[in-house]
Amino acid sequence: MEDQREALRKIITTLAVKNEEIQSFIYSLKQMLLNVEANSTKVQEDLEAEFQSLFSLLEELKEGMLMKIKQDRASRTYELQNQLAACTRALESSEELLETANQTLQATDSEDFPQAAKQIKDGVTMAPAFRLSLKAKVSDNMSHLMVDFAQERRMLQALKFLPVPGAPVIDLAESLVADNCVTLVWRMPDEDSKIDHYVLEYRRTNFEGPPRLKEEQPWMVIEGIRQTEFTLTGLKFDMKYMNFRVKACNKAVAGEFSESVTLETPAFMFRLDASTSHQNLRVDDLSVEWDAMGGKVQDMKTREKDGKGRTASPVNSPARGVPSPKRMPSGRGGRDRFTAESYTVLGDTLIDGGEHYWEVRYEPDSKAFGVGVAYRSLGRFEQLGKTAASWCLHVNNWLQVSFTAKHANKAKVLDAPVPDCLGVHCDFHQGLLSFYNARTKQLLHTFKAKFTQPLLPAFTVWCGSFQVTTGLQVPSSVRCLQKRGSATSSSNTSLT
Repeated sequence: MEDQREALRKIITTLAVKNEEIQSFIYSLKQMLLNVEANSTKVQEDLEAEFQSLFSLLEELKEGMLMKIKQDRASRTYELQNQLAACTRALESSEELLETANQTLQATDSEDFPQAAKQIKDGVTMAPAFRLSLKAKVSDNMSHLMVDFAQERRMLQALKFLPVPGAPVIDLAESLVADNCVTLVWRMPDEDSKIDHYVLEYRRTNFEGPPRLKEEQPWMVIEGIRQTEFTLTGLKFDMKYMNFRVKACNKAVAGEFSESVTLETPAFMFRLDASTSHQNLRVDDLSVEWDAMGGKVQDMKTREKDGKGRTASPVNSPARGVPSPKRMPSGRGGRDRFTAESYTVLGDTLIDGGEHYWEVRYEPDSKAFGVGVAYRSLGRFEQLGKTAASWCLHVNNWLQVSFTAKHANKAKVLDAPVPDCLGVHCDFHQGLLSFYNARTKQLLHTFKAKFTQPLLPAFTVWCGSFQVTTGLQVPSSVRCLQKRGSATSSSNTSLT
């Protein structure tokens, strides 16, 4: 009996779910009926408006062409009437001379004949009839104002509803990812002269291959693209890949999206490891500010962590939930934090191969600032550039202004203006660490070394602040400088 009850409950549940599905479908069908009515009314109104526009255009053209015919007729009539009047006057004058000549010839008075004959001769010489052109000034042919609408008539007869555009095809061979820009190129499978514009959508992802149906990142939309290519500039590659898709639109309807493609966006992405920072440095994601009261605040946080509570920090923030394969575990807390006069903080991602690039903008009023790389083994009391485990560029605005490259407690003064934004390029396998003016890409200094351990981005600041930018690709201009050997020629062997 109980089994039958359970089976009946399942049947009831199944029927209830099915009824809900049918009710939902009925609602959908009713909504579609309303949409059909509304949409058909709209397209009918649009069609009537288009035809009315066409009628208005044809009427306007007709009026213009009729006006041209009337103007041409009036002009020709005026010329012909003037010529006709002149000919009539000339004929009347000629007929008078002819009658006078006949009368003189028949006269019997021989004494007056020579004088009369001379007068008639002079009159003929000056007669308008002999100065008059007997060719019409204008033609009566109006065929140049005739029209032939046969081609246009065939075009009108061929008018149809706008077809739905086909799906574009993205050309991966022509598309390019470089300098934190993506140029996407596509083509239409068939020529379509009715296409008005294209719509491009893209989103970031950490998954290779075809785009997944469910993705945390939303599609970003760019509309009104008139060409079959588009370049996205100023991107931050904080995820490994980007998905792209394109659709074509005419004046009435949009076609289907192209098959989505995935492009790799390789870049160096890291965060600052707050567990390594000096207690006087206040770390907020990729920003750091020197805080004279930081020690007392940190003591309070430590006591809370030991049992009186737990406070949020960049280490425990949700943004750090997905660790990088090379991201350093946050096991350098407590006593391993930089201390004394080493106002230092490290990045959280190891560099053990390849090329990497990042930028840092520091507050110009900072009394001291340094940027470079260091081995993870850099001592908690050691300052950047003063041991063999670190390399850096250092700006000093305290007492005496200086701009130096430092390594192993040796320094080289740099003869260059101090930029407010520095670019750092590390080629681990080549053993090159180069610093650039991030705006002009002017090479400032290059260390050449043999790195024996993985490196970490390293920063130091005293009485100031800085902001790090990651997710950047190695700029093409930096690669070109390295290929030409400029970096090697600029190295300081005394600091390697």
